[in-house]
Amino acid sequence: MAARTPTHRGALALMAAASLALCLLASSSTASGAPPLRSAVNMQTKTMAMRPVMRVRRPRDTVVHSKPCNTEHSNAALLAATAAAAPMLAQSAHAAAEMSKIADMDVPSALISQGIPTVIAGALAVNFLADPERRRQEMTDAAGGDEMASVKNYFNGEGFQRWRKIYGETDEVNSVQKDIRDGHAVTVSKVLNWLDTSVTDKSVCDAGCGTGSLTIPLALKGARVSASDIAVEMTKEAERRFEERKGESAKAVAPVFDARGLEDIEGKYDVVTCLDVMIHYPQDKANGMVKHLASLANEKLIISFAPKTLYYSTLKRIGELFPGPSKATRAYLHAEEDVERALNEVGWKVVKREMTATKFYFSRLLEAVPM
Repeated sequence: MAARTPTHRGALALMAAASLALCLLASSSTASGAPPLRSAVNMQTKTMAMRPVMRVRRPRDTVVHSKPCNTEHSNAALLAATAAAAPMLAQSAHAAAEMSKIADMDVPSALISQGIPTVIAGALAVNFLADPERRRQEMTDAAGGDEMASVKNYFNGEGFQRWRKIYGETDEVNSVQKDIRDGHAVTVSKVLNWLDTSVTDKSVCDAGCGTGSLTIPLALKGARVSASDIAVEMTKEAERRFEERKGESAKAVAPVFDARGLEDIEGKYDVVTCLDVMIHYPQDKANGMVKHLASLANEKLIISFAPKTLYYSTLKRIGELFPGPSKATRAYLHAEEDVERALNEVGWKVVKREMTATKFYFSRLLEAVPM
């Protein structure tokens, strides 16, 4: 089979966007008892009467419940539904184009301008799309079959340059990268608010510290931070950034930086934090990591993860169809109930919850304490 070019994958992403719109239409008509074709036509009529463009609202802290697409409908019904969903498809196509920018490439403008014919064809062919899991497995195999080694290699190489830029202050970022930067900053701010009066002289383990976005403000507040990351380049960058800012506070305590994975962290700490790291762990390993992190904490464990919902899972699937270095590692979503169950099993309970959701950044934040 010939390799897919960026143009081909851009078309596939638009097909996936079409599939999402059709699924939403089909599930809506099924729930109401109306025939799919009639429901689609009614939707188009209402849309035209109300406003020229239907805006699809992105859920914040809710789970979207939807029935699967009914694949037994005729092709004629699918075509009619797709035409009725044209405003939704146009917005999905635009979102797909934006998502591609995280890999520093754009979907060709011709695909966007001819989006409707493309997505009509895609609506009929989307079930035949190749699973991007195969592509990621090949990348893991290139690292000797060790998924964590693949992650380590990525963040010590091209991934380091990419994420140092995203989590920095440079203007050399595109709109998607800027959105991710802003979303991550909001999550960090929420954690600092939770810990505002309780970190001075406290021991804190910042697991997966990255470039120090949480480590540094905690250290400036007087916390004794042990900061670790799987990639040595990340810890070096975090240490460099702390040295630049340590003069901002008389209470500043230099963090201890160490290059190691989550599973290799040892010791006991008053507070353990782990932000936006679980995305690299499948659920079975994530459960073990959550329990391990809880075993390191005496008072509090604060973790964040990308929540697994129908909406976010679909966005992730569309984004995966675009090639680029940002796909060098797997990205796992996690159901909140699974994370909370893992905490409960080792005697911890969730006492605080927050959700940060921007256009391209989704992070569920939990604070847990011993029962």
